[in-house]
Amino acid sequence: MRKSLPFELSKEKSFFESLSDWIGDVLYDELPEKGLECRDEQIFMAYQIEKALKEKSVLFAEAGVGTGKTIAYLLPAISYARYTGRPALIACADETLIDQLVKEGGDIEKLENLLQLNIDVRLAKSRDQYLCLKRFEEAEKVEVDDWIDDIAMSIPESVYAKGSMLSTQPYGARSDYPSISDESWQKVNYNSLMQCGVCEMRNRCGQTLHRAHYRSSSDLIICSQDFLMEHLATKESREREGHLPLLPEVSMVVLDEGHLLEYAAQKAMTYKVQNYAIVNLLDRLMVDGVRESTLYAMEKLQEDHELFFDQLREDIVPSEENRKRINKSDRLLSYGKQLIADVDKLLEEFVFESELYMIPEYELNMAEEFLEQYEAAIKIFTAKSNAIDWLEETDGEETLVIMPRLITEVLEEKLFSKKLPIIFSSATLSVKKDFSFIASSLGIKDYMSFSVPSPFDYEEVMKIFLHEKNEKDTEVKDLLKSKQKTLILFKSKHSMLKFKNSLSLMDRLSIAFEGDQELSSTIREFQSGSINTLCSYHLWEGLDLPEESLTRVIIFDLPFPPQDPLFDAKRAFSNNPFEEVDLPFMLLRLQQGIGRLIRTSNDYGEIHILLNEKEQSVKNRFLDILPV
Repeated sequence: MRKSLPFELSKEKSFFESLSDWIGDVLYDELPEKGLECRDEQIFMAYQIEKALKEKSVLFAEAGVGTGKTIAYLLPAISYARYTGRPALIACADETLIDQLVKEGGDIEKLENLLQLNIDVRLAKSRDQYLCLKRFEEAEKVEVDDWIDDIAMSIPESVYAKGSMLSTQPYGARSDYPSISDESWQKVNYNSLMQCGVCEMRNRCGQTLHRAHYRSSSDLIICSQDFLMEHLATKESREREGHLPLLPEVSMVVLDEGHLLEYAAQKAMTYKVQNYAIVNLLDRLMVDGVRESTLYAMEKLQEDHELFFDQLREDIVPSEENRKRINKSDRLLSYGKQLIADVDKLLEEFVFESELYMIPEYELNMAEEFLEQYEAAIKIFTAKSNAIDWLEETDGEETLVIMPRLITEVLEEKLFSKKLPIIFSSATLSVKKDFSFIASSLGIKDYMSFSVPSPFDYEEVMKIFLHEKNEKDTEVKDLLKSKQKTLILFKSKHSMLKFKNSLSLMDRLSIAFEGDQELSSTIREFQSGSINTLCSYHLWEGLDLPEESLTRVIIFDLPFPPQDPLFDAKRAFSNNPFEEVDLPFMLLRLQQGIGRLIRTSNDYGEIHILLNEKEQSVKNRFLDILPV
């Protein structure tokens, strides 16, 4: 139901004039009277967002830590949603940041209580953040540990009972199972193999219930940037198949930590071919009664797929990076073309099988859709095109990833060509007040921008130490003897695991590592004091741990982008790869990592930046961006 505006409209003033007056009243008078600090930078940002709404433009809103960015965009966003009758969408960098935005005592709850706004805010998490009943049933047959029983106990009885699901509350979100490791969760969550449209459980699964819930929001929908990009990537195909898009029409988009949008887009706009996925899928179809010619076609495809992946392993360029380059040999391309012929033959056989009903309809539909995507991916891989491809490990499985074209073209077409206000909010969007790096990375030609500094006096509350030694592991172990609340940031998962392996089992007991369990619960344990040290390769941005919760940040590596096919493609399109790609990326990320330490006016602490010999050679390139 459409809610009333938080201010009165009159014939003498437009909506935007009234919004401007209300923002001034709230930020200059109401909130300061109720104990919140009046910040000029926050007020300036709110007015710039109001201007971007009026002009329906893209705005890069760079505001330093402590500005109060969230309240600055929430006030105009809620008002604009109620004015247009469509919710505002806030897309966070990842699922962890969503939880921080809606946590108890957060900015949304503050505004509700202080302004009596009754904000309707609902979460739309990525599909892999939900339990899949089909995959859970399969896992339940083989898993014997307690975690599978914990999930079984959490599923409402009405899911398997006959009758209406109207009274069933949404269930099955990843955050409902904080103690389950990422590795275990990936055995039961939704993955891209599952075809929800033909699943007989689709109206009873938690994902469907959550989606119906957030669609009816009148004020705010909060999702991850991954999910927004997945929505854009699948919107046309879902509508063509008669399904609703993943997200409803919205009035505006706020991209919180918007400098990360490019990486969310890359993740969503790619094809993935996993080594064992097709083998497992076809094994399930080899049931009694299937025609001999169909069985032969399935076995032929499985054998040729294995030959293709065997050759793929021979053709990769060895490296420590997760994304491995592929030197495509003639033999590999020949195997790829044979796979395309195998898929065409098998799809022909499936036409006859569909009339015999020996293979369950869901399984057959799932296989057909999977094979069509599989064939499309292999065709791009074997063609001479501008596609980018690599081999990586995803969910513990070898995965061929294929990006069909540059992300800038996709984003320009699917997002930035619309007359929709889009607000990028972050403490680091520019390199020395120049926004051209992020704008060109995203294909944005016309935009508004501003940059305001943090209100904090960093000289008083922060100390920065450079450690110019090559023995980083030893350096960190010495630092950790002081038992301060410490966040250690690594440039990659590989770097973090290498450090983890250097520790004794006793040392590891007092340190939490990203991936050991659900990340939000790890952060809560760290904040509560259960653990003193948190190691992460993702938390360079968005983590908000004020005062005693965090007093030291160790930058283990300078966060240069990896030497992998994706960044190689970006480098190939630049005149000076180091100056135009590598250095700006590192400087933005380094600023984000340093920004984890001082979050409120009561914060204090130390930054330790570890430099090996190679990193010392670029020291003078980042010294002038340090806040102290």
